[in-house]
Amino acid sequence: QVQLVESGGGLVQAGGSLRLSCAASLRSFGTYAMGWFRQAPGKEREFAAVITWSGNTLYADSVKGRFTISRDNAKNTVYLQMNSLKPEDTAVYYCAAGPPVATMEARRYDYWGQGTQVTVSS
Repeated sequence: QVQLVESGGGLVQAGGSLRLSCAASLRSFGTYAMGWFRQAPGKEREFAAVITWSGNTLYADSVKGRFTISRDNAKNTVYLQMNSLKPEDTAVYYCAAGPPVATMEARRYDYWGQGTQVTVSS
């Protein structure tokens, strides 16, 4: 059974940092691109970042320069380092496993975690 389990969310002040982790029980983890999406209250889920098996990355404009995605294929884990957090970053953050190529399209991802709440206070 495939499981993606996110951790590391919490409450932080504006300007602070958090590091999210996503542990995946996936066979051939290294062949999947791993993405982070987020969903704020009353809004649609949106793309944040993705990393391919080879380390190529893609970021949403809203997080570029502040967030860094990385992965450890030996540990089947993907990370999202979030710096200079803003109140508008408040959302539930989801990790997802998708096709080998980097994509922003949520519908192309096969597996999803349950999400972790990130709240940024002003």
